[in-house]
Amino acid sequence: MKNVIVIGSGFAGLSAASFMAKAGWQVTLLEKHLLPGGRAQKFEAEGFTFDMGPSWYWMPDVFERYFNCFGKKVSDYYNLKRLDPSYAVYYPNNRLDIPADYSALKNLFESIETGSGDKLDQFLKEAAYKYEVGVQKLVFKPSLSVTEFLDIELAKGILKLDVFTNMKKHIKKYFTHPQLVQLMEFPVLFLGALPQNIPALYSLMNYADIKLGTWYPDGGLNTVASAMFQLAQSLGVQCKMGHDVTSINIENGKAVSVTAQTTNGSVTYNADVIISAADYHFTETKLLPKAYQSYSAAYWDNRVMAPSSLLYYVGLNKKLKNIVHHSLFFDVDFDLHGREIYDTPQWPTEPLFYVCASSVTDNTVAPDGGENLFFLIPVAAGLQGDDEALRDKYFNKIVNRFEAITGESLKDAIVYKRSYAVSDFIHDHNAFKGNAYGLANTLMQTAILKPSLKSKKVSNLFYAGQLTVPGPGVPPSLISGEVTAAQVVKQFSKKA
Repeated sequence: MKNVIVIGSGFAGLSAASFMAKAGWQVTLLEKHLLPGGRAQKFEAEGFTFDMGPSWYWMPDVFERYFNCFGKKVSDYYNLKRLDPSYAVYYPNNRLDIPADYSALKNLFESIETGSGDKLDQFLKEAAYKYEVGVQKLVFKPSLSVTEFLDIELAKGILKLDVFTNMKKHIKKYFTHPQLVQLMEFPVLFLGALPQNIPALYSLMNYADIKLGTWYPDGGLNTVASAMFQLAQSLGVQCKMGHDVTSINIENGKAVSVTAQTTNGSVTYNADVIISAADYHFTETKLLPKAYQSYSAAYWDNRVMAPSSLLYYVGLNKKLKNIVHHSLFFDVDFDLHGREIYDTPQWPTEPLFYVCASSVTDNTVAPDGGENLFFLIPVAAGLQGDDEALRDKYFNKIVNRFEAITGESLKDAIVYKRSYAVSDFIHDHNAFKGNAYGLANTLMQTAILKPSLKSKKVSNLFYAGQLTVPGPGVPPSLISGEVTAAQVVKQFSKKA
């Protein structure tokens, strides 16, 4: 039986490990932390349970398909609830609650801009096509060669996919009211670039948002990681937690073993193949000898990164009124904050921010009578100086705005607070430039233009995760692990 080592137990690593085990390989999973999930870790404090990273559950079909591949269902592991409203958006003078019901959403659009209900139908008809083709065809391609895309259906539909139009122009063909424009632009912010730099192909994200809905897995997003971990173990994956990989050892252009540091000292595991689902840049520059790195320092410096985040985990000793599970605060200049992330990277002047109140939906994540809040400010990757003074400055900024806009007092009810920022992403996840979401999905960083899932210099080294195909986000990470595993099996079955 051939054996493979998978580095990292984030969503991509767990996916790769499980698909390799399904294919009959002996799989050893090495994870730096004591809990699985990568950025989707959780922690408990003062009776609160906080998801540390992802908090949105979109594209439920991708998760269902993942578990179906192993003869399982999502419901075998966790319970899902569709959120209604999906989320709230706070503008300078009003708040919009985005209903889960599509007819209600059309009525809301129509109340803001006459004719926009019908325009929404047209917009989503195109987006549905992009979702079907994008998710069923594009994202499952390994992007090792341009010939993969010589597909008759893709060729016929290339114009309908809007690859060469940007999202900003695409949205403005349908909507003119600034609040509707911002509402439709918001989903692509998960992809790590401004709407004018994201291909209009990604209106498929609007389809995911509006038609497929926003969901919550009871217990939080770490529940999904725990389910995938449980599945991997049931498939025979040997999971070695607390194993901080320090080197990939090469002989004659082939990776022969991996060395990791544990509390009991250094340990080395031999392997026929290695899949790194750790940070791609870290793997190349820290785990491999320079002669075996596929990309230069200049290449990495020129990559457009998705944002990092300034995060706050906050526990309150009281319940808040009239808040929903997800809230977006677009009450300040959207364009200014965007420029300060991408064009002139700097700590934001007056940031937009997001709040997750998971205790609105789930009474297990906070003590009785308490509230569990997660604040997120998107910031440029690579920023320096995120000390406690700076973190407190921004916390006070957004809490003051939260209190003024919602009419709720927070500061007098805080019983727990923890911050997390760029330097923590680097320390905990070896994240390149402290990014939170990976590589931006710009046109010049799409498909074959992303870092390859296969090393160019080490014959049996592969990559999975958000710095390679298909890109950032939890569902793409699940797909990334599957695509990479398929390539390993394809290449090495020929040699069997």
